[in-house]
Amino acid sequence: MFYRRFAAALAFLCLFPTVAIAESGIASFYGGQHHGRRTASGEVYNQNGTTCAHRTARFNTRLRVTHGGRSIVCRVADRGPFIRGRIVDLSVNHARALGLNGIGRVQVAVAQ
Repeated sequence: MFYRRFAAALAFLCLFPTVAIAESGIASFYGGQHHGRRTASGEVYNQNGTTCAHRTARFNTRLRVTHGGRSIVCRVADRGPFIRGRIVDLSVNHARALGLNGIGRVQVAVAQ
């Protein structure tokens, strides 16, 4: 019985591999002490790169993050943020591109 349910769930995930994400909330950025360390996906974090951290999006999912009329596309390579109320952690590079000086309200959606 367990194997049938497992096979059915696996088949569903293969047929529908992406989950739509459309969120609005607070974003922050991380760098400094995290630069050069391994991310949850196993790659080395580069604060000048184009990656971000999201709690539930699959690794390598591309997210469009919009703030104040500016928009960037980042690739999910880590898990987080782990601070209540925040929905995405951006690399320092992307935070600058959006004009974030700390935290800010953003729109997040899966990039097509």
